[in-house]
Order: sequence, then structure tokens, then C-alpha cells
Amino acid sequence: MPKRPLSPGRVRAARQSARVTVASAAGFYSALYLLDRPVVAIYALFAPIALGVLSPIPGGGRDRARTILFALPVAVALTALGTTLAVTTASAVAGMLVIGFAISFASAYGPAAAGAVPGLLLFYVLACFPPYEPDTLPQRLGGLLAGAVLLVLCELLLLPAPPVQPYRSRIAAALDLAAAAALAFAQGHRHAPERARHLREAGLGLRLSQAPPASRPTGAGRTDRALAQAGSATRRVLDQLARMAERPDSATAADPPSEELLRCVADGCAGTAGALRGARAVPAPESLEEMIAEFVAVRARPSNTGLSTDTRASRRLLEFRSGLLVAASSALTAQAAVAVAIGGRRDSAGLPPEQFWYAGPSALRLRVLRLTGNLTLRSVLFQNAVRTALGLGAARLVAGALDLSHGFWVLLAVLTLGRTTAGATWSTVRSAAVGTLVGALAAGVLIFEAGGHVEVYAAVLVPAMFVAFSVGPIAGPAWAQGLFTLVVAAAFSQLAPADWRLAEARLLDVLAGCTIGLVCGVLAWPAGAHAEVRRGVADVLRSTGLLVQATVSAVVRAPGEPLPGPSGAPGAAGPSGSAGSAGSAGGPRPRHGGAEEALRATRHRLRIAEGAYAQYRTEGGRDAADSGPDWHLALNCVSHAVVGSHWLPRLAYGPAPPEAVRWANESAGRLAAAMDRAAAFPPDGVRAEPTPLPHELVAAAPAPVLPELVDVDTWLRTLAAELTAIGGSGPDGPRAVARGDEGQPVTGGGASAPKGG
Repeated sequence: MPKRPLSPGRVRAARQSARVTVASAAGFYSALYLLDRPVVAIYALFAPIALGVLSPIPGGGRDRARTILFALPVAVALTALGTTLAVTTASAVAGMLVIGFAISFASAYGPAAAGAVPGLLLFYVLACFPPYEPDTLPQRLGGLLAGAVLLVLCELLLLPAPPVQPYRSRIAAALDLAAAAALAFAQGHRHAPERARHLREAGLGLRLSQAPPASRPTGAGRTDRALAQAGSATRRVLDQLARMAERPDSATAADPPSEELLRCVADGCAGTAGALRGARAVPAPESLEEMIAEFVAVRARPSNTGLSTDTRASRRLLEFRSGLLVAASSALTAQAAVAVAIGGRRDSAGLPPEQFWYAGPSALRLRVLRLTGNLTLRSVLFQNAVRTALGLGAARLVAGALDLSHGFWVLLAVLTLGRTTAGATWSTVRSAAVGTLVGALAAGVLIFEAGGHVEVYAAVLVPAMFVAFSVGPIAGPAWAQGLFTLVVAAAFSQLAPADWRLAEARLLDVLAGCTIGLVCGVLAWPAGAHAEVRRGVADVLRSTGLLVQATVSAVVRAPGEPLPGPSGAPGAAGPSGSAGSAGSAGGPRPRHGGAEEALRATRHRLRIAEGAYAQYRTEGGRDAADSGPDWHLALNCVSHAVVGSHWLPRLAYGPAPPEAVRWANESAGRLAAAMDRAAAFPPDGVRAEPTPLPHELVAAAPAPVLPELVDVDTWLRTLAAELTAIGGSGPDGPRAVARGDEGQPVTGGGASAPKGG
């Protein structure tokens, strides 16, 4: 029988184990046997383990080497701080609480920072446990630097991990497909179900969960935020073009304004894809924006609109144009976001400024916003940081109060075995305890058989490290703890004479760490993200209901009704600086003050809910086939509401008849009420049915108002369909993948992602 090929995960683990083993062994043996510096040897041994095994730093070899170099100054500072604060148990515990929270909370900055967090914590943990020896600080720093530099060299030279495809390449490929589809539609090839399937598949590939962690644009900086928004907007383009290709009535008579806009969309998408690949300069978004404005003006003219005396045919044309406008506006958003991401543009290119709020602030300001947005008990990042700090502080208190000879192992067990839910923590520590027991027995046998022959431990250490670091991450905590117990026994037995009590101390310390971690898991948010995702989605749905009502009220207004400006005062200056008026054709209406407030609240709560969902999908026991609410689709529904609140006020023309105003407010009110009901989870049985746009109103409404009403109707019906589908389909059911972008991390006002954004 042919042998089964090794899985990519096992190959990656083996290669990483080889790099870490070579770096650790080279530093440890050189410091111990050539320089006779045991303290240097300890830090040279643990530095590659901390940054290469405990830290899941994403990316290829160059990416990981770069992250390690960036983290090195922080590691040096933490080692110095830990050495200083180890003077008393009280100061060490206080430092552990503060440092544990600060470093853990820094994971909000993105995947690279989150990956380096465990390793950075290990440097402080290693330096602050007894005994207090400040005179050894130069040796500690020397070993740390030596081990880190050796790991960097191994990352670059020894079986280097291949580079990861950047997220911008995924966006570029999707934009090329969108450009080809838009051009085919302009040439009359519209009804194409097979093309629709390819478009949707390409859209799924832009989900952050489908991208490697290293390439996910979830950082706090301007470039990551812009690329994430470009990916989300590109997916909306693909989904909208797919819906157009699926409609049999899309292959109707030619519509010159639509064909012209489709060609412009195709050119804009192709140009943006070329810019992402570096083949050309970033195209200016203004040309596509001007074409959209002209298309909107054509729709609003009483004559030359393409409408027929057949009400249903006219409505089909209006719906087609409305869908095309959604695709074009999304393409414009993607183009402008790319201009911010790689073109250095610091404004919104004439688009709604709130869509690109991150383009203006400095990098420092954006990072501060990312942190302050998560300083809330509802943020899972905040909860995880508090849980980690409490666990490490309690472990340091126990190690100091009981004067444990190897108290470092207690803290290491808390650091490596803690999970975000009590159930997952119990499962992990149970396996770890069994593995440590077996490993301690094996270590006892090794020490007993080897006696005082140091060369035996030296010969065992390297193969033990390679097996532990390659098998442990794949096989689970039992194997990881058992094999690592053998590693530390072989290492510490070379530093000082050892007997079987070393294995006993290792077992007792790990059990103490497991107990502390389990207690913290039970006391500090034991449900993990499960409770927070439920609460977060409920909060953001309630905010979205208010946003929908405020947006519709700002868009569909009766003749003579005062139009609030951005501050909420009637007649306040609009975006152009002139006084707002309800009948200013050709220009966007100022945003209603209530809509602005609802938008800010919705963006912030969306970010918190997205962070909770990103963690929820990583916690034990969550399966794609789980029954229950479709949290992902709920977040997509909110994201679409936010996008509509940006664009609908820009597309409004002229005062609407009183009956149209009544219909719009009634339909939005029914949808908002359904969102309130859906917020009281479980939402099974919640049906969102906004009042359909009556054919009589389509026939009687003035031509300039018809596109506005169709746009509002399409938006409300889309949101209603997604809201109805939330209940009982599972976290990632088939309805969830039809629209939106998982973990989209840039719409919020500074809160963090996964993601997954």
C-alpha cells in the first residue's frame, strides 16, 4: 500500500521544530559548555522556544523574522523589568498583573502582535520568579539576544517557510473577475448562471477566514483598514453582479445609460487590480464617481429615463438600475480604499467622509482608537487580557508564598494551558495533567538511569526538543506537556546535579498551574465568547433598527419638510457648505443628526460583536454544523445596513409625495421592530416583512422620485431577507456565505478585530 503523504500542518510543524531546535541547542550548548555561563544558557534556550513555539507568529520566514526583530526590544525591556520587580513577591505580583494585562491587550493591534504575546509574556515570567538576582541581568539579556538572533537566522536560512500570498492579491484577482463580468454585461451577455457561480465563489475567497492569518488585514493601521474595506467592497461588487446574472429579466432590451456605467465599472475594477499588483498607478476614483453622478441624474430626469407605460416593466428596469448602482458604488468604494491603502491618499475622494474616517488620523491616533474602543467589559479582548493577568498574578503569588524551587513552571502552565472558556480549560488541563504525569515518570527514569552522567542528558536534549516541538502542537496538550517535561528535565539536569525530585517538582508545579488556570477560567467569564456574541449581536441589531429608521427618514421627505443638517438643526449647512434643502437635485442630502448618532453607535457595537464572533469560531466545541442562530449572517446584515446608510442619502432627489413618505416610514418601522424582536434571542420564527412598494405608488410617483423609492425598497427587502434567515441555520450555514464579509474590521470607530475582522 502506498504511504499516505504527510499533511501540510505536520510538515510545517516539523520544519518549525527543526528551526527552533537548532537555534535553542546552538545557544544553550555554546553558553553552557564553551562559555560556562548557565544563566546565559537558560535564556538562550528559552528565547527561541518563546518566540518560535509558544508564539504562533504568522507569515513566511521573512515575516516571522521581521516580527521577532520588532519584538526584541520589548522582550529586553520585559526581562529587565521582571528582574527588577522580583525583589519581593508583592512587587512581582503587581508587575505581573499590570504587564500581563498590557501585553495581552496588545493583541488588539493585529495578527503579528497577537502571535507574539505569549512569547513576550514568557520573558517577563522567566525573569520575575525567585530568586532575586539583579546582578545576572547582563547575562540574561545576552542569552536572550543570542537566542533570538539565532532564531532569526534559522527562520531565514533553515527550511524557511514560504511567503504567504498577500490579501491584496486576492482582491486583485477578484476585481479582474468583476471587470470581465461587468464588460460582458455591457455587451449584452447578462443572464449567465454559470458566471454567477464563479462570481460568488470568488467572493467567498475574500472572506478573512479564508485567508492565512499573516495576510489578514486586521491591524490598526491605515493600510490594513483600507485593504479590509477594499476586500469587503469588492465582495459586494461580485455578489451584486452575481445577482444580476441570475435574474432572467436582466437580459431585457439594451439600456444605454446602464451599459455606459457597466463599462466604466469594468475599467475601474481592472485599473484598481493593476494598481494592487504594482503594474500601474492607482486610478483616480473621481472618474467613476462622475459617471455614477451622471447615471443618478439620468435616473431622476422626467424624460429619457427608459421607462415604459408598463408599470411592471418599468419597475424591473428601475430594480436593475438600482442593483447596478449598488455594484458601481461598491466598486468606487474599493477603488477609493485602494487609493488610501497603497496610494497614500488621506481623504475620502469625495465619498462620504465617515466611510473613510481612518484616512485622516495619524498612525498613533488609529492605534489609540483601536485600544480605547476595546476598553469595555463587553470586549472579548479585554476579557482575555484580564483573565490572563489574574491567572499569572495568582501563579506568581503561589510560587512566591510557597517558595517553590521551580515556580517558573507554575506560571508557564497558566500561560500555556489557559483557555477562553471554563469547559475548554478543564478539558485542556485534564489532558495536560495526564501528559505531565507520564512525562514526569519518563523523566524520573531518565534521571535514575543516567545518574550523574551529563553527556546522557546532552545527547537526549536535542531529539527530545525536536519531537516535542513537532508532535506537541499537532497531537494536543497531553503530548505537548509530557514531551516538554522530558525536555526541561534533560536541560536542567545539565545545569545542576538532579535527582528524581526534579520530575516530582515539575509535576506538582504543573498541577498547581492547572488548578490556578481552571479557577480563573471558572471565575472570569467562564462562557467565553458564547455569551458575548449573543449580547453583542443583540445590541448591534437594536442600534441598526434605529439607523434604518433615521436613514429612511432622512432620504424620503415630504415637500416643505425641513431637512436637518449634520448637527440635527433644520437648515444646517450640508456637505457642500450650503444650506440644506429638500429639493436640491444632483447633490447629496446632509445626514440626519439622528442617523449620524445611530451610525456611530452601530459601528462601535459592530466591532465589539465581530470580535466576539471571531473568538467564538475558535473556541472548542464550535462546529460549522452547530444549530442555532447564524451570527455571521446577523453581522453581515448590520454591515449592509451601515453601507446603505452611507450611500442612500447621496442618491436622494426631490421631495416625495406624502403617500411615499408614509410607505417608507411604515416599512422602515416594521423592519426596525423585527430587528428589536430578533435581538431577543433566540430569534427563531422572527419574520421581517417590510411593506412592499405598491405598484400604484410606482405608477403615480413623479419620475425623479421613483429611483429613490426603488433604492429604499431594495435595501429594506435585502435587510429583511437576511434578518429572517438568522435563526436556526448554524454559525456558518449556507445562507451565511451568500453575502457580506466575515470579520470585516474597518467599519467601526476604533474597536478591534478578528476575521476575520
